[in-house]
Amino acid sequence: MASISILELKPGIKLSKDVHTPMGGLLMHKGTVLLPRDLDILRAFMVQYVEIDAGEGDSKNGSKPTLHKSVKKEQTSAEPIAPPSSLHEEYDRLIQLVKSAYQSVVASELPIYELRNQLEAVIAHIKDYNPLTFVPRSMNEYDYNYHNAVLSALSSYLLSKWSGLQQKDWMQAAFAGLFHDIGNTKIDPTLLYKPQPLTTAEFEEMRRHTTYGYQILKNVTAINEGVRLAALQHHEKVDGSGYPLRLDGSKIHVYAKIVGITDIFHAMSLNRIYRKAQSPYLVLEQIQSEAFGKLDPSLVQIFIKKSTEFHNGTIVRLSNDQIGEIVFTDNNNPTRPMVSVGGEIVNLVQKRHLYIDEVITLN
Repeated sequence: MASISILELKPGIKLSKDVHTPMGGLLMHKGTVLLPRDLDILRAFMVQYVEIDAGEGDSKNGSKPTLHKSVKKEQTSAEPIAPPSSLHEEYDRLIQLVKSAYQSVVASELPIYELRNQLEAVIAHIKDYNPLTFVPRSMNEYDYNYHNAVLSALSSYLLSKWSGLQQKDWMQAAFAGLFHDIGNTKIDPTLLYKPQPLTTAEFEEMRRHTTYGYQILKNVTAINEGVRLAALQHHEKVDGSGYPLRLDGSKIHVYAKIVGITDIFHAMSLNRIYRKAQSPYLVLEQIQSEAFGKLDPSLVQIFIKKSTEFHNGTIVRLSNDQIGEIVFTDNNNPTRPMVSVGGEIVNLVQKRHLYIDEVITLN
């Protein structure tokens, strides 16, 4: 182990010891391989030295040190061990499966059991997923519908769990998120990807994706009626102003209420053809304002409270590009905590022009 000045650090070097902020919060974990952004974070928190393995700093390009021959020999003589899968790997597999299923669903049956198995493989990593912090490794705007489906599935699974539904409902709520927009497969792609505002006739055709979705799911096994109703009802509002049936809150299935929230959240926080992604924190604030008369207010509060439950010491980037550390969160204003930036406390409740743009590391 060796101590090295951050002035000598280069991307690719691995930390051999946890790094803490001057206030004691965990900044970076032992074993972190430094990226260029990490060097900026260390400088922002005025960290002077970090601990690395002896020999790491000898590489001028930041590459990992060469393994000793004895280690190489031992590795080649043993049977190869498949590395454990990660959330991102299983997520990417599900994206490809959903993409294939959606593109063929009009002509063939939905491969429901394959989809269920892969959805379960992703949910096996649900402890690593947070709606505010998870970012797909790669995504283009034309794949928006598939990413929205998978993200809505994961967030709906969590929200059903957080809201106290029975365990048997969690996977069905995930299915509701996965299939809520499946009716878009019957919509002309030129409408789905049209960057200009839709005409009245085009808008009415887009609205039909809810009834198309219910029809597609009508004879699918392994899902319950609530999943089908979520496809039909996820644009209904509790005040009766939604579509397609203008139902009031008492007639909207709980899965549809859940998906109505998660769909809006991911629709606004993902890049789309005609609109750039917004900060997930700002999206939560907009959803909170929508809760009065439009979305189920209790589910909205649960979603905001649980998804923002970060410990003090969480490192975030503000909308002015400053990097800071969450030091206090008011339960009444969970999207606007107090953030320590360069030793000064920024109260986001008071400074409304600022907001959290990105969560960088969790404590």
